[in-house]
Amino acid sequence: MPEKPPSPLPAPRPWLPNAPDEGSHNEKESSEKGQATEALIFPSSQSSQTSVASTGHAVPEEETEPGLASRVLSRITSRTSITPGPAPDGGFRAWMCVLGTHLVVMNTWGVINSFGVFQSYYVEALQRPPSDIAWIGSIEVFFLFFIGTFTGRLTDAGFFLPISILGSILVVAGTLVTSACTQYWQVFLAQGVCVGLGNGCLFCPAIAIISTYFQKYRSIAIGLTACGSVTGGLVFPGIVRELLPRLGFSWTLRVIGLMQAGCFVISLLSLKPRIPPRKSGRLVEWSAFKELEYTYYALGAFMCFWGVYFAFFFIAAYARDIQGMTYSKSLDVIMVMSGVGILGRLVPNYFGDRIGALTVFVPTAGLGALLVWCWIAVNSQAGLYVWAAVSGPALGGIQAMFPSALASLTMDPSKQGTRIGMVFTIVSFAVLTGTPIAGTLISAMNGRYIGAQAFAGACLTLGTGFLAVSREVKKRKQGDTAQVKV
Repeated sequence: MPEKPPSPLPAPRPWLPNAPDEGSHNEKESSEKGQATEALIFPSSQSSQTSVASTGHAVPEEETEPGLASRVLSRITSRTSITPGPAPDGGFRAWMCVLGTHLVVMNTWGVINSFGVFQSYYVEALQRPPSDIAWIGSIEVFFLFFIGTFTGRLTDAGFFLPISILGSILVVAGTLVTSACTQYWQVFLAQGVCVGLGNGCLFCPAIAIISTYFQKYRSIAIGLTACGSVTGGLVFPGIVRELLPRLGFSWTLRVIGLMQAGCFVISLLSLKPRIPPRKSGRLVEWSAFKELEYTYYALGAFMCFWGVYFAFFFIAAYARDIQGMTYSKSLDVIMVMSGVGILGRLVPNYFGDRIGALTVFVPTAGLGALLVWCWIAVNSQAGLYVWAAVSGPALGGIQAMFPSALASLTMDPSKQGTRIGMVFTIVSFAVLTGTPIAGTLISAMNGRYIGAQAFAGACLTLGTGFLAVSREVKKRKQGDTAQVKV
């Protein structure tokens, strides 16, 4: 019987996953996607997935049944977590990000640190007690921190530009709407809620972006961006001081809003993400709280921010109510406190790059606590100017060291936004309640500030203790040697 000639058609493709695939590329891709989806739905298939430890090195987990699904999942994971080399620590793009973040901080924290201007004005214009007015500033800072978990994770996922554009629109719109407000609830919604949400969409993503451009000089880079609060703390009170008597409250805020719009355009053109998007991953990295240094840091930051903004919000009101200064002179005190704050933004961060951010943050917070306690002893206008000049760098240093020390606790740059945002959300509840509690204490003590001063000092003291514990835990984990930078 003659031998049958070979068939011109290809043999049927075997179903085994490891068999060679000579079919169409589209069918192969569809099959891989389907099995990858199955691996995501059924967690048991992830046993061979490579995990990344807190040190930033790949650590293979126990691998029991390797197959196509696990290999596809591994490829998907690695594709979304590739780090494009080490941080450049300089260069045109990196320093443009510093400029862009500086402008973001100027128009977020610069306005917040100048809230004493509005606190003093609103008490008279709206005829409300100090604690009510403090809620406007507190809710503004609350939203800046609170939505950090969401905006940080979205930044990691590649949505930095849409979030930043939305934040810019909210800040400018909220400021312009505030200029037309005449009732307390209107100001609360426009300046507190709308501007606060915009601040939250801007600040955390910007800090997460700049943290990926710097490693060796990260603290000084963040310190330069933190100087934006000094710039804003000088510019915005100066604008209010000069324009409020001439143009009135409405047009003064409109000028501020238009200036913010210009700054945000420059900022959006300057900031560019460096790390590829990390699409997969949870909104909250709960495993971070298993790291004791991270948990104690979150507690310390909460306590510090529970007390630090009392001085910034109430210094002008204190100058008028206790020291008998005019409204114009009370603004001078704010400008002095903000102006000298540049030392607190640069000097601690300079040393933070050399000996460790946490190592510098602990004494900075301790000095701030001591100076708030010393505020109780101030009994003259000259003494208040001196206190403002001395405490400005310390309290400003707490704000500046907070993000740089927090960034040092995360070794995986693709998770910077998520882990920074998580602590931001925790801190948000401190800034939400801290200044209203202080305002309530002032009202309860018939206008005396000693109770509120003691509250702020105690919060900063406890916060310093938690930060010291965080540093000690991190130091022991890295190795208790003099050469280790913590």
